[in-house]
Amino acid sequence: MANVQDDALVRDPVYHQLHDRLRALLSKGEYGPGAKFLTEREISTKYRVSRVTANKALSHLVVSGALEFRKGIGTFVRAGALQNDLRQLVSFTEKAEASGLRPTTKVLSYQLVKASEVRPEVVDCLKAGENESLHYFERLRLADEEPVILERRFIVARLCPRLTKTQLRGSLYSLLEDELGIRLGGAEQTIRALSLPAGDAKLLNVPTGTAALWVRATGFTAGGEPLWLEDTLYRADRYEFQNVLGARQQSGPARPKLGAQPEYVAFGK
Repeated sequence: MANVQDDALVRDPVYHQLHDRLRALLSKGEYGPGAKFLTEREISTKYRVSRVTANKALSHLVVSGALEFRKGIGTFVRAGALQNDLRQLVSFTEKAEASGLRPTTKVLSYQLVKASEVRPEVVDCLKAGENESLHYFERLRLADEEPVILERRFIVARLCPRLTKTQLRGSLYSLLEDELGIRLGGAEQTIRALSLPAGDAKLLNVPTGTAALWVRATGFTAGGEPLWLEDTLYRADRYEFQNVLGARQQSGPARPKLGAQPEYVAFGK
């Protein structure tokens, strides 16, 4: 390891040189994804700069997405974001594996419920009869043992009566199509930002109030019949959503989808 004198900054502007040095540490792989990075004090000592300059360089790397700050713990190298393509149904399992990560799923709960026992909005979205049965389950999706998605979902039991709790430990879309023989036709999604409540934050292993992406979606069979309704929370520090926009068109009035439910209330609450 180079000594203090070797690491000292000797030309102006000092801040830009410090920023380049810290970027070089990250690009060389000396600090891998998830690793704790140098502290403000360590940077100040190592490169013989003021604490103000060290703080400025760290803050810039946090803003640019190279590092993330965890209150009371320190600054860490940010892991690469997983991507969710809004143009199609995306399998978490397949996407994680394609990113070189090991996907796992924890089934937190599963039960078969009657439509009459759940909230009216669920019944309305799924067009379920009062006495119709619904599969309800909660799953935690992990990438390399790190929780990144918390999912709560209802599925119409009439359309997949052979669904079991054990089967929910892998890709749901592969299960529905490949094992249960259901052709999927897509989904309608509404996406909002929120601050995670305490219980959900604990499951996702982040502080209460951490930013997340909330997806409310209704999925359909290829024939257009409602199949599932989900509330899914994506950690905003680990996920980014992608889309491709077409040509500019005439704007129309906004159509509120969640106007009757301005605050997040999970299905199971």
